[in-house]
Amino acid sequence: MVNTSWGELKETLRTSVSEHNYTNWIAPLELVSLSEGVATMAAPSGYAGTYVQRHFEDDILRALTAIDPAVRRIDFTVAAAREAAARAAASVTARASAAASGGPVIAQPKVATRSASAGGSHSMQDRMLQPAPLDPHSTFDSFVVGKPNELAHAAARRVASGGEVEFNPLFLYGGVGLGKTHLMHAIAHELKASQPHLNVVYLSAEQFMYRFVQALRDKKMMDFKSLFRTVDVLMVDDVQFIAGKDSTQEEFFHTFNALVDHNKQIIISGDCAPNEIKNLPVRISSRLSSGLVVDLHPTDYELRLGILQSKVASFRLKHPDLQVADGVMEFLAHRISTNVRVLEGALTRLFAFASLVGREITLELTQDCLSDVLRASDRKITIEEIQRRVAEHYNIRLSDMIGPKRVRSFARPRQIAMYLCKKLTSRSLPEIGRRFGGRDHTTVMHGVKRIEELMIQDAQIADDLEMLRRSLEA
Repeated sequence: MVNTSWGELKETLRTSVSEHNYTNWIAPLELVSLSEGVATMAAPSGYAGTYVQRHFEDDILRALTAIDPAVRRIDFTVAAAREAAARAAASVTARASAAASGGPVIAQPKVATRSASAGGSHSMQDRMLQPAPLDPHSTFDSFVVGKPNELAHAAARRVASGGEVEFNPLFLYGGVGLGKTHLMHAIAHELKASQPHLNVVYLSAEQFMYRFVQALRDKKMMDFKSLFRTVDVLMVDDVQFIAGKDSTQEEFFHTFNALVDHNKQIIISGDCAPNEIKNLPVRISSRLSSGLVVDLHPTDYELRLGILQSKVASFRLKHPDLQVADGVMEFLAHRISTNVRVLEGALTRLFAFASLVGREITLELTQDCLSDVLRASDRKITIEEIQRRVAEHYNIRLSDMIGPKRVRSFARPRQIAMYLCKKLTSRSLPEIGRRFGGRDHTTVMHGVKRIEELMIQDAQIADDLEMLRRSLEA
């Protein structure tokens, strides 16, 4: 019962942590017992238990209160040690039982262990290239395609076909919860199914760094280099993590070059375009840009509605009695526009709540159950926030941007900020003008019109506006 409940709770935790954090740290956990306010959990290693306790204990405790409201603390054990203890206990029980019945006492076979001298090097190699676990639900079949992500989906499909690809690497970038990791997992699933002979390695940039540091510590750098240079397809998620970590990014650069030179496919994801990753050397960002760079745009209403309808259809396969009133999905698609992960998490909570209370999912039930999510989604972008973000982007002082100076280095960012205020807030033109040093509303109108013209003529202006809009809406 405990394990069944924990399996369901893990799905709710998926919505509160990033996808790769869930896959790497939460999914492998097992709930062993709940007793006297203490939850005992088995982790794959002592390091994993320590990491989870440091970063995710509060999230797990909140989830566990659904099983036992009295739980206050989490203790971690190591899964391998727990299994060994269970085997030892079984052996002792068998020996005692045999002795008591007068029968022969049969020695239990010892579990073979790999010594550091005999097989340690091979074990080290296994650990180095051990890929991160893939989410079984993140496939192409479960990916909902819309205008904001159709190019990324088509490119991912092309790479996953396993044939000759005209671009290498494929670089996917976009904000949180837009489907980068989903597409990465889908590519890996497809390649493993269609071409099982390929050595496909998927891991996060954080894991690449961890294994690099481990190889340095164990003096196994030649093993590390040779292993990572023999993969057929290398997939690295969240590459921005290694930016500024000199040794790791240097080794990644050499690995990247070696694989490309041998026509091995590389797929990389990041939260922004290669040339926008802070502290990443130009020679690395230019190499990352040498293939196909694809932006996953923020979801639009139609895509969000399609995702919700797909999730409802999938849930109904297991729960055919689920009743959803007309207009609920449209309401959610309109109100929750931050990212897909928040949207899916809200729907999962709604399904769980409706099934527990045995009620139809109506608009009123939705508003009651998701009141906190809906409030968070109603966050209003302010004029001050836009001004500050634009000033930081163009590296000018806020006082200069809203001040009287008309030099171009201040005037253009000022017009961009005015344009964003007009598009992203409900403030009137006179009020926007007052916030920009008491300017007239006609000045704001001129600035907005000028930026609309420049967006067509100047690709850099269009890119700047798109990036600023994404960061403000994140």
